[in-house]
Amino acid sequence: MKKIQKILVVNVNWLGDVVFTAPLFRALKKEYPEALIVCMAPPRVRDVSESIREIHEFLYYDERGAHKSFVGKLKFIKELKKYNFDIAFLIHRSLTRALLVFFAGISQRVGYATKGRKPFLTHVVPSAEKRDSLHRSDYYLNIIESYGIKVEDREPCLAVAASALERINDILREQNLTTRDFLVVINPGGNWDLKRWTVSNFILLIKRLDEEFNVKVAITGSSRDVPLAQKIKGSIKAKVIDLTGKLSLKELLALFQKTDVVISADSGPLHLANSVGTCVIGIFGPTQIEITGPRGKGHANLLKYDVGCNRTACYHIGCEDNICMQAVTVNDVIGALEKARRMKCRGN
Repeated sequence: MKKIQKILVVNVNWLGDVVFTAPLFRALKKEYPEALIVCMAPPRVRDVSESIREIHEFLYYDERGAHKSFVGKLKFIKELKKYNFDIAFLIHRSLTRALLVFFAGISQRVGYATKGRKPFLTHVVPSAEKRDSLHRSDYYLNIIESYGIKVEDREPCLAVAASALERINDILREQNLTTRDFLVVINPGGNWDLKRWTVSNFILLIKRLDEEFNVKVAITGSSRDVPLAQKIKGSIKAKVIDLTGKLSLKELLALFQKTDVVISADSGPLHLANSVGTCVIGIFGPTQIEITGPRGKGHANLLKYDVGCNRTACYHIGCEDNICMQAVTVNDVIGALEKARRMKCRGN
């Protein structure tokens, strides 16, 4: 059998899921220590992908931009061919990506036979039907395990860039924060509304943090979360460090490493924080902890209640009452924070 020297990993699209794939790259590096490992993924996950130590190169596939058209895809196939990859592991489930790898002439193609992809794979991974009963990380790791690669460490662990850490240190100094301060970062956003805790809950939470605890509070989020952060800040008198829309993902990762507790719904930032060893308080509603709960080295206190809804891993966007998220109260989060303060939570 030909020695594997160049590996392509066709990765997933979302921040949290990319974090879940970090152990996969670590296992590949251990199995093939001399091989070049290239990650193919959308531009929006580049920063987090580059925080996985074992990835040597990031190859962006812009399905909404440069590679959306037929001509764009042909150009991308040509680029893939230049690498002369020995094997491709298709973590992403799409048919289009399988076709790109197939027409690029990569001799070994490993993945689940989803969406009619079986004819374009050389190694079909069994048990694709378990996707909704396995943790996402296990579902992804199963792809390389079925090929005979042993995964000894299943814990996601991301690296913090020195330049990003330097900028965060500057920001914290500007805010007169020292290592003696207990820093709580609140991430109120989320990639879809059903997973978001209410604005009123975040307002009450920050008020209570200001009145009852000797802590510093920062709010984070992407640029699209700026109106949300402003709405929260406009309703409180407490001083809050607003970093919404001001940090790259690498800088956000560095901030989390300097943070004692991160409070967030089930979202990418929750998993980023947990991957650098920071204590997290996760507010879960429509998603299942068993499937998308954090798996990093940081302590995770995950809050979720059975509200009698017959939906599990709910994607019912038209839900009118969102009772599963409303079931988690401010008192619940305060109780979790009190526990976290008794622990060594800051990332490392």
